[in-house]
Amino acid sequence: MLSDIVSLGQPTVGDEELKAIAEVFASGWLSGAGPTCAKFEKRFAEITGTDDALATNNCGAALHLGLTVLGAGRGDEVIVGDYTFPATGHSVAWTGATPIFADIRSDIWSVDPAAVEAAITPRTVGILAVDVFGQPADYDELQAIADKHGLWLMEDAACSAGASYKGRPAGSLADIATFSFHGRKGITAGEGGALTTNRADLANHARKLHTYGIAPALSREGSADLPIPNFDELGFNYRMSDVAAGIMLAQLERLNTLVQSRQRVADQYGTLLADIDGVQAPVALADRVHPWQSYVVTLDATVDRGKVAAYLKAHGIQCNFGTYASHVQPVYGFSGHLPVSADLFMRHLAIPMHANLTEDEVDRVAGTLRAAMAS
Repeated sequence: MLSDIVSLGQPTVGDEELKAIAEVFASGWLSGAGPTCAKFEKRFAEITGTDDALATNNCGAALHLGLTVLGAGRGDEVIVGDYTFPATGHSVAWTGATPIFADIRSDIWSVDPAAVEAAITPRTVGILAVDVFGQPADYDELQAIADKHGLWLMEDAACSAGASYKGRPAGSLADIATFSFHGRKGITAGEGGALTTNRADLANHARKLHTYGIAPALSREGSADLPIPNFDELGFNYRMSDVAAGIMLAQLERLNTLVQSRQRVADQYGTLLADIDGVQAPVALADRVHPWQSYVVTLDATVDRGKVAAYLKAHGIQCNFGTYASHVQPVYGFSGHLPVSADLFMRHLAIPMHANLTEDEVDRVAGTLRAAMAS
């Protein structure tokens, strides 16, 4: 029965979100880039420690928008952390630039700074690092490389709401950062995204392009005359609806509690999985806050991952692979081999992680995984 299934991911929503939606309905402004979006953007900028936040309809839009205002285009190369959902590589390709994938650290799975430096060519214009499952990448080292070679640095913080690196919040660690509010993320409106930056030039250009290339309608509200904007640059429709923004405002109020709850689950898993042969728990570094968007274990190379997954599912435990070794995806035509990412792509297993998990459910997941490994 459905009630017996331990879900891989689950949003935490309730009366607060319903009240927020009702308030947006009562306001009469449901469409994108309205007053509720403006409130969300102000609050999200405060939380991420940035000067500007821009709400988007999803993270892919935020990625594309960020790369566009940073100037990526045809003939350019952007170095991309390889272990990520292909939205990261796709967003580079959407600009006409070429994603050049770089291998990852074997412990926290974000891009290896040494691999980044080795991948730089005269065509390289920037670095797009990924905070894998929410844990921030090595931004001090990456920024030093970017500065040395005259490159920009971008943070794919899709999973990173509530994370931090050496005391600095995710979203403030690069020239531009982008977030996802998809249903499996730590905070969610079902879909949605955001772009954050401390650079006014990038923020202003992104805000223009995200509404077809003109200022949003909200900026013309209350005008005594009839301002008619001119379209002088080709933009996009990347606006978040005010309905989604209302949900996100309620979710931001939950953020600290949700991160704490996920940390509780991660701590319990760490204890329960420590002595299971063939299973390695994920690493969380002491100098960063991990928001645990996912909990991904590494299986020994000799373990049949498909068999383990089938056992878990048969016993009501949802699971999945980790994420993608992007360089092996045929769409990119990438000719190199990135051994660390390719290896982990075949060995990672995501088990249930969300803020609603009970201690009994975590015990059940760990016990079922133990039985699966012994079967």
